Amino acid sequence: MNDSVKDKSNQPSDKRLSATLKLEDKARLLPTKPGCYLMKNKSEQIIYVGKAKNLRSRVVSYFNNSPKNAKTEILVSHIVEFDFIMTENDAESFVLENNLIKKHSPKYNIRLKDDKSYPYVVINNNEPFPRLEFIRRVKRGKGFDVYGPFVVGSNIWQILQILTKSFTLRDCKLSDFKKRKEACILFQMNQCSAPCVQHISEEDYAKDLNIAKDMFTGNGSKTLRELELQMHEAAEQEEFERAAQIRDNLAILIEFANNFKQANAELDDEKDIDIVAFYQGDLEVDLSLYMMRNGILLGHKNFSFSNVDIEENAEETILNYLFQYYTSTYDSIPELIITHLSEDSNQLLESGIKTLSKNIRVRPPLKKYDSLLNLTRDHAFEQQRVRMTHEDSVYVGLNKLKDLLGLRERPVVLECFDVAIFQGSSPTASQIVFHDGKPDKRNYRYYHLEERPEGNNDFAMMKELITRRSDNGNLPDVFIVDGGLGQVNVFKEVLKELQIPVPAIGIAKSKVVRTKEGFKNEEIKKSEERLIIPGRSNPFLLNQNRSLYKIIVQMRDEAHRFSRKLHHKEELKRVLPRNKKSK
Repeated sequence: MNDSVKDKSNQPSDKRLSATLKLEDKARLLPTKPGCYLMKNKSEQIIYVGKAKNLRSRVVSYFNNSPKNAKTEILVSHIVEFDFIMTENDAESFVLENNLIKKHSPKYNIRLKDDKSYPYVVINNNEPFPRLEFIRRVKRGKGFDVYGPFVVGSNIWQILQILTKSFTLRDCKLSDFKKRKEACILFQMNQCSAPCVQHISEEDYAKDLNIAKDMFTGNGSKTLRELELQMHEAAEQEEFERAAQIRDNLAILIEFANNFKQANAELDDEKDIDIVAFYQGDLEVDLSLYMMRNGILLGHKNFSFSNVDIEENAEETILNYLFQYYTSTYDSIPELIITHLSEDSNQLLESGIKTLSKNIRVRPPLKKYDSLLNLTRDHAFEQQRVRMTHEDSVYVGLNKLKDLLGLRERPVVLECFDVAIFQGSSPTASQIVFHDGKPDKRNYRYYHLEERPEGNNDFAMMKELITRRSDNGNLPDVFIVDGGLGQVNVFKEVLKELQIPVPAIGIAKSKVVRTKEGFKNEEIKKSEERLIIPGRSNPFLLNQNRSLYKIIVQMRDEAHRFSRKLHHKEELKRVLPRNKKSK
């Protein structure tokens, strides 16, 4: 096995032990007040952010002989320095910790991984002649009207189309709106009032928008009444086809209005409620959140994380997850959150969220919500059971990769590279990043590589790529290259020359020829995905582990798509250069 892959740090060296003792001495000088601490590695990057009621005792515990779990031991082995920030109380440190995690994205902090988002209707009143927008990730702010979330299957996209066309509202993006010199075809079709070329005043447009908004702000009666008038007008003018279309639209809007305003009789005193419960299994913790809006069970959200990532106890980790979730910008905060966490945890969560919403309450289980809480807890259990049974958990795959490479810890950050080149021209590369088995698109990168007179030069291109990549810091736990043993060996050579101690593996397809059952002379050609691991005599067939297969193949496919997209763009520029304007 490659030396860069082998674990040489099971036993602490004298040098490391000395450094740890120095950090312990420094920690004993910290104040005994609440606050946050920031752990840094040798590159001065923040790798962990934590909070504490007593900074001194909490930080000292990292470096003394107190018992630690596997994750904390690994974390401590990377710490060479730390910093701290004091706060007035525990609630402030809770809020500060969340903000610091969002700002620095430390490797060893658990990040919120949301399994789905619900649709919203948003009106940006900061734009001229605002439009109705369908958005899943909402950014709130001054001048934004936000309605929702709406249940999946509520045909909200269709509702917006009907309202926009019926009240001739603007449907184009602001960039198109500003560039337009004459009315588009929608104006000719009577589906837009053409505010872009001043065919309607701001006052008249606002009246139309307010009538359309009544579908979400009131009970929809103004909207429906106006459409009924339009239908009768069309019929009187013998525009029967248009009248029939308005009639059909009315039926859709009436059904939506009835569903939107209905309420559950048992829960009519609390319109917006979240029920939160968790289940801790042998390997993972699953957190389920049932959402009720306007008395209707809207749907649910699921989160999961590995038991290895729990530093102190599951409840504290869940508390951090919930605070990350409720302080995110894209989901509405309910009036009431019901949890089976401790009273102290509920109070801490409530005080933290109140910095965003004054009316929030976090409460322990109440008798009338018992059935919903049991349902939510059962859902967390079943969610984990189904995922683990089918090996869909990302942790199953990442732990398998850890074993295959002989790593000390489960890899968190994976990076996959793909180089696109045709006959030595327009070489480009893509960098795809996954964090805990999920795409981290903020860290995707394109690279324009240098064209070389000799054409394809794998080593030179790889060296340029990895050198430029390493200049950005924050190296991953594992590099993945799209290709077989040849490409992996080139990658390894470059890493060795640049003294980068990160393992590299490859993903490649192989053609397996098998005889078709019952037919002597007929053969089947089947393609199998293989993981090329240096030092291993045979490649690992990815179909042996469903979870790892999904992670690695998705990364490779993303890298292909990303690099080909840029490569084709560069080739177009080279082959079909833009005509220069004549002077």
